[in-house]
Amino acid sequence: MADRNDEEPTKVFNDPVHGHIELPALVVYFIDTPQFQRLRYIKQLGGQYYVYPGASHNRFEHSIGVAYLAGCLVKELQKRQPELNIDERDILCVQIAGLCHDLGHGPFSHLFEKRFMLRAASDKKFEHVEISEKMLDHLIESNNLEEVMKKYKLVLEKNVDLIFIKELITGQPKDKGNQNNKEWSYLGRGKDKSFLYEIVANQKNGMDVDKMDYFARDCYHLGMRNSFDHKRFLALARVCEDEDGKHICIRDKEFWNVYDFFYTRYSLHQRACQHKIGNSIEIMITDALLKADSHIKIKGSDGNSYTISGSVDDMVAYTKLTDCIFQQILHDELPGSQILSKLERRKLYVFLGKTKPTAHTEITKKDREKMEDELAEFSSEKLTAEDFRVDPVSMDYGQKEKNPVENVRFYLKSDLNKAVKIEKSEVSRILPTNFQEQILRVYCTKTDKKSVEAAKDCFEKWRRNREED
Repeated sequence: MADRNDEEPTKVFNDPVHGHIELPALVVYFIDTPQFQRLRYIKQLGGQYYVYPGASHNRFEHSIGVAYLAGCLVKELQKRQPELNIDERDILCVQIAGLCHDLGHGPFSHLFEKRFMLRAASDKKFEHVEISEKMLDHLIESNNLEEVMKKYKLVLEKNVDLIFIKELITGQPKDKGNQNNKEWSYLGRGKDKSFLYEIVANQKNGMDVDKMDYFARDCYHLGMRNSFDHKRFLALARVCEDEDGKHICIRDKEFWNVYDFFYTRYSLHQRACQHKIGNSIEIMITDALLKADSHIKIKGSDGNSYTISGSVDDMVAYTKLTDCIFQQILHDELPGSQILSKLERRKLYVFLGKTKPTAHTEITKKDREKMEDELAEFSSEKLTAEDFRVDPVSMDYGQKEKNPVENVRFYLKSDLNKAVKIEKSEVSRILPTNFQEQILRVYCTKTDKKSVEAAKDCFEKWRRNREED
């Protein structure tokens, strides 16, 4: 990217997935901040990079890609349907939301949220999208971007456009407490622009540009085929209306492409994001972070110091927390460094086998600890619960056991403005009927042959005992 010239209305980036893309100057102001540049040092696929050597891409380029696709979609709708009254403020807010939606990710992306924080500070109920909101506030304040935003005609009185950007990031109304008490709960835009909330984080059915970018980007870096055609979606998307309001809809003939969208998500999780060896590595990194947690001091605001898990409470400290924590633990020989040293020598936790949960329910930290205790009870070689790791894995189409396609709306060639629902039975009888798969994987933290054989014996006895019950 060339040096910034404020007189230039856009900047051009050369992206390996989307080619040459243009972003407006205001969006570039957000990119050129320490808070956003931090995303260069957070791997998109976390520990899976240790399985797939090509998966070296980071949250940085993904976020730029989402900003670009968000702009593409909203501009297509503006051009195709001028009656929607999409203005430049709407476009800038949607692009900024796409750019900043992942500001809240911690080291190794979902590893930090779904593994580390659940064990280190489960009481915090950490969610990266909520931290993205806090980091956005910190980014704007610490880089004095309020005046720049006003220069580009964003309305900051009563935080109207800032609230809108945050609602776009989370997909939830800012006034969450009242969302069940009134017809329209969003504060950033009125119901006449409800469709804008389906672009970055689509809570209705999950078809949003965030996924469209990571499908294309992850498949590109993993060396896998992406069966979903996001360019075709952009070319055929329209805003139509039903009894619930205005929604982004797709032509009825694209029914199979829509199923490909959700199947691609499932397939990526099955083959890459939930790879059994990649998960073993992620468990090891998590264990190392847990051991080092209280021994790391990250300087935050007002001179205060924070642990790894505590840094989520202070955005100055959190800005400094990236994947680099791996090297810090390893080279400073902090608690947890021995685990990371084994990882680098490929002495990984050993996969013992898998089984199914007894019911489709969320498995808590206590549930896992109980199962690890049960495994140890079958040991004749003095293995303890600490020698086992139970890893619950859920793979679905994006809405757990539900079929998200039921919430997708289509339009017909004969009526371009009416949103319609298409039933599976109208298309084919061989479409999937189940949309969630849950398994329990079990690993042994010891790698010597004797312990591994004993652990495998424990697992088989434990698995049979569960199946008999």
